[in-house]
Amino acid sequence: MSELRRDPIAGSWVIVAPERAARPLDFRRPPPQPAARESCPFCPGRESMTPPEIASVRDGDRWRVRVVPNKFPALRVEEDWREDGDGVLTSMPGVGAHEVVIEGPEHVLSLTELPPERLPEVVAMYRSRLRDLQRDFRLAHGLVFKNVGERAGASLEHVHSQIIATPVVPERVHLEFERCAGFLRATRRCRPCDLVARDLKEGVRVVEESPRFAVVEPWAAKAPFETHIVTKEHAAHFEAIDDGAVAEVAGLLRSALQRVERALDSPAYNILFHTAPLNGASPEGWHWRIEIIPRIAGLAGFEWGTGFFINTVPPEKAAAYLRDLKI
Repeated sequence: MSELRRDPIAGSWVIVAPERAARPLDFRRPPPQPAARESCPFCPGRESMTPPEIASVRDGDRWRVRVVPNKFPALRVEEDWREDGDGVLTSMPGVGAHEVVIEGPEHVLSLTELPPERLPEVVAMYRSRLRDLQRDFRLAHGLVFKNVGERAGASLEHVHSQIIATPVVPERVHLEFERCAGFLRATRRCRPCDLVARDLKEGVRVVEESPRFAVVEPWAAKAPFETHIVTKEHAAHFEAIDDGAVAEVAGLLRSALQRVERALDSPAYNILFHTAPLNGASPEGWHWRIEIIPRIAGLAGFEWGTGFFINTVPPEKAAAYLRDLKI
């Protein structure tokens, strides 16, 4: 039977409609084909094909992680900040930052194909870059995101992520902050704290956990097998985590990706690191999180017209399936 579920954090609605799909195994898609390595600008020896690096992790002359400005940026740090408008139409120059984190010299598609001991270096680099962008008072919001596979928006298959920092907080993100702050004022309770406590108590949507974090299938998952890494601590800033937490996050991110890739035969997917604003007051009663969203179901007219997502796999069923996988 179909069911309408409301996202406790974002407030958006999701339709869980298992009748519209068969078993989870029927979602499997063939893995993407590797791109030609001869022309890849992210492979070692072709550093001149990218803009000069911003940061790196190195063994002498050899790099393990490398950060460069995006060659085709959506926003630029060189722009001046100002807002123009006539009371009806508003605009501003394209000020911001757009960086590429090349996560390894290996020409592979997924983080799971890198040596496990290198994942903490990658997560630590995300943290480092957000901390650095925080120093620019013009930047209000930063998002670390990863597109894996053409269906998820990737144009190159060499393992990499991107960071975009904007001079305004996106409206969707702002609404989350407002909802959580309103709940805190009304109840004197933190909604994400309540949510993770309930998930851990019930267990049906939990895939795995570590001392400070949990991997869950969210109550109102927007897509089949959407998977979140959430903090058990009351924390709004991902970039504030310590080195021990970096190691925990890296381990859970790797195992969560392994489960999703094995369950769905290496689907395209997006990874999103949601964190508090880079500058200004921290949101009240809101937690940072990581989202893994498999791109196995496309958006059609109903989704675009209403903002409702239709998920054909109940999160409880997805969690049980992922828990049982051997990785």
